[in-house]
Amino acid sequence: MAGLVLCILIQTGHAADTGKITDPGSFLAQTENLRVKDHRQFAQRLVQIHRESPPLTTAEQWQLQYLDALEVSLEGNFGAANKPLRDVIDRSGDPTLAAKASVVLLTNLAGSHRYEDAFKLAQQLATDLPQIHDRTTRFQVLSGLSQMLNLAGQTDLAIQYARMMEDTVPAGVSLCDPHYKRVAALYNAKKLTSSSPDLKQAIDTCDAAQQPIYATAARLILITLHLEDHQPAKALTLLDRVAPSILKNHYYPHTLSALVHRAQAYEEMGRDDDARKAALTAVALARPGEINDWQKNAYEVLYRIAKRRGNMASALSYYEQYVTQDKGAIDDAAAQALAYQTVEQQVLAHKLETEALGKQNSVLRLQQALDTKAVETSRLYIALLLMALASIVLWLYRLKRSQLGFKRLSHHDSLTGIFNHQHFISEAERVLRLLQKKLGHACLVSIDLDHFKQVNDTHGHAMGDAVLKRAVAICQQHLRPTDLFGRLGGEEFGILLHECSREQGMDIANRIRITIGTTPMEEDGDGISISASVGLASTDSSGYELQRLCKEADAALYRAKRAGRNRVIADTEKDNLVEA
Repeated sequence: MAGLVLCILIQTGHAADTGKITDPGSFLAQTENLRVKDHRQFAQRLVQIHRESPPLTTAEQWQLQYLDALEVSLEGNFGAANKPLRDVIDRSGDPTLAAKASVVLLTNLAGSHRYEDAFKLAQQLATDLPQIHDRTTRFQVLSGLSQMLNLAGQTDLAIQYARMMEDTVPAGVSLCDPHYKRVAALYNAKKLTSSSPDLKQAIDTCDAAQQPIYATAARLILITLHLEDHQPAKALTLLDRVAPSILKNHYYPHTLSALVHRAQAYEEMGRDDDARKAALTAVALARPGEINDWQKNAYEVLYRIAKRRGNMASALSYYEQYVTQDKGAIDDAAAQALAYQTVEQQVLAHKLETEALGKQNSVLRLQQALDTKAVETSRLYIALLLMALASIVLWLYRLKRSQLGFKRLSHHDSLTGIFNHQHFISEAERVLRLLQKKLGHACLVSIDLDHFKQVNDTHGHAMGDAVLKRAVAICQQHLRPTDLFGRLGGEEFGILLHECSREQGMDIANRIRITIGTTPMEEDGDGISISASVGLASTDSSGYELQRLCKEADAALYRAKRAGRNRVIADTEKDNLVEA
């Protein structure tokens, strides 16, 4: 498996020799057509046109910028692709190219977890859809909307857009894309089996159209269904069949998915050594800080194998990684649902505001008519109209309050009231950027309650919730208004101490640990004692990059746990332990 990954990395470095470029416009059009047929050749042609640098018209320059951004997106670097895509949308002056770029940007926003922005863009594309008459552009917009709604869990709408794609297929384009989009939505809706005709139709259509990326994606769904049906031999046979296509196209999601599926199939067949190698390769291939179901499943396989072999230290480490991935996936799904609801509420609010303005205009016209009537009748009508306006205002007020409530829920943990994982990370990155500019100091503290699972198992989840709330209250007693405090998942919390040296951070972290360990937790007369393990990373030694601070703090936390728990350890091995 390591050799397979190495071959992929080597092969992507060689550009295809298509001959010297004499017609850049034709060359770019042919390159775009390869984006889902042969990803490796698509990337190689982009390398070639940049190497030869032929003269380009303004339109061709914009098209090349779009294709470059598309390739960056396909490689998973969404942040680097978004600005060039927005430039194409806002400045190219080509409505067709702008619509294509919007579809890619839509996928990028979702891939980088900016779900509210993604759903806003999807809403705008859906609104503009009736004005898009070019069949190719309309087809691509429908494809993006189907994919986005499937991500939001709106599978019925995703299937509806996929069927609309079938009715809008441009000349010379196959039904591969709409068939695959329908199958993907059916799978998420739990309406697909390994023998479903829709799945076979999608695979056959994409094979006939010579679109290996979609064909491989459909077969990976079939492999997943084989594994869910406990048929690992079938899954492994199909994995061997699609391996050459995955190797050739070097499409990151397919490579990672295939490795994890292979690990799951090997494990179910009792081939633990092969399963462990495949899972470790998948974990090594994944990008730092990445949260997805593939990594979760890989860590789950590693955990089960380590547990069966009696390697409890490795099993615990893999289980912690699995829980992190699982919690991240749950938080991500909740963020998707909340973003979708927020955008729906915003659309509804805009609609209500428009209706309210229309009603106000009607009120003015009615008041002019009432001036000619009797005073008694005029007073009655005016009173009725004021009641109607009051109802509209009350309705809009309640709607606004609901929106504010949704916004708070999206930023705060529902149990403890502190920042949730996503908002804590966002705020911490913002604060660290400001501190870096003025060379300030900060410490990142990672706190984990020791043996918390035993509290839930012994005393019940109600006591577990009470312990979490009490621990949060203790931490808040030692924090300043400028410090950031968030729940990273389960019983793990993160604190960013603002303008705090490493020595001050150790002192604050130790005071928190001591207070938690010496404060009895009580609920309905039951009392228990609990301790905390703490890891600390400082900008003095780790710099201002949040990802590195998190990694150093987590490493220190794990050393604290391995050293016996109930202690504070900083981000280097030479630091002394601070014990209760």
